[in-house]
Amino acid sequence: MKIGLFDHVEHGERPLATLFDERLRFAEAADAAGIYCLHVAEHHATPLNMVPVPGVYLGAVARATRRMRLGPLVYLLPLYSPLRLIEEISMLDHLSYGRLDVGVGRGVSPYELKYHKIEHEDSRDIFVDAFNCLSAGLVTDSFSYKGPHYAYDNVPIALRPLQQPHPPFWYGSSNEIGSTFAGERGLHFITLGPTPFARKNIDAYRAALAKRGSPAQPKGEFPGGAVIGVQRHIFVADTEAEARRFGKPAMEAHLANLNWLRAKHGVTGLTSRLNVPRGATYEDCVADGSVIAGTPQTVRAEIERQVRELGVNYLLTYLFLGTMSLADALRSLQLFSTEVMPYLAGL
Repeated sequence: MKIGLFDHVEHGERPLATLFDERLRFAEAADAAGIYCLHVAEHHATPLNMVPVPGVYLGAVARATRRMRLGPLVYLLPLYSPLRLIEEISMLDHLSYGRLDVGVGRGVSPYELKYHKIEHEDSRDIFVDAFNCLSAGLVTDSFSYKGPHYAYDNVPIALRPLQQPHPPFWYGSSNEIGSTFAGERGLHFITLGPTPFARKNIDAYRAALAKRGSPAQPKGEFPGGAVIGVQRHIFVADTEAEARRFGKPAMEAHLANLNWLRAKHGVTGLTSRLNVPRGATYEDCVADGSVIAGTPQTVRAEIERQVRELGVNYLLTYLFLGTMSLADALRSLQLFSTEVMPYLAGL
């Protein structure tokens, strides 16, 4: 079992420069604690994400850390020129000395896509073409490609990644269609949501990967070579009451940010986030398993239970969110890394 760290870098109700400084300090602490990889989201026009250009942010993270891998989870491929993204990925891989892991996706929010003149119903086809284009362009010195949305003719590729043939690709999915795609392509995989919901996505991925036979770029540090992970919001403290003190307001601010664009557009229900079930309160999320909070002993026991049920080999922790203070996040990380992580290594 490996442990990762996820972040949207939400608006924290403090100056943005302060927020960035805090996140870089937290990344340094996570690096020292032995976290496997830091993954950052990409969202647009919402306080959910203050790093809508993840490559810029990750360039800073690359130089603030030494061992921890890093990468977007995910680049929204329909919003990019594949040629430009080939260059960005190559730069980041060298800036991090070969520690880059590249998550790809089409974008979960139809509002964000539409702001960029992409219709949600077209986004999957655009994504697949962009992914095929990107994959081909990362492994050549002279790039030619022709697809339904992208075409290049003998473009010289002066920048190549440090990792060969290219950094590993990851896919984060909240539905069985995407989970199956990830397995068919042999990508490393992350899902989220309540435990029964996450289990369906994991089962779909496993079935598709088994039919394929093996991951496209195996990671030897994971059993079978494929990362199979689940994201969980985690709050660790010396007492249950203390975990609730900072965890509840942080999670409920986060839930408000997740729903911010829906509320702005006057939409209720789940359709605008592709029917991902999500609790309305901190208590709901604890009950459905997407939040794990309490003392180190409580947190460890719940993680062990979920790992047995889901069969994952990667726990993607979300430790610093909402309007949490840096001090609370660092204390939670310290307790998690010293009193929970050592017991998870053998799972």
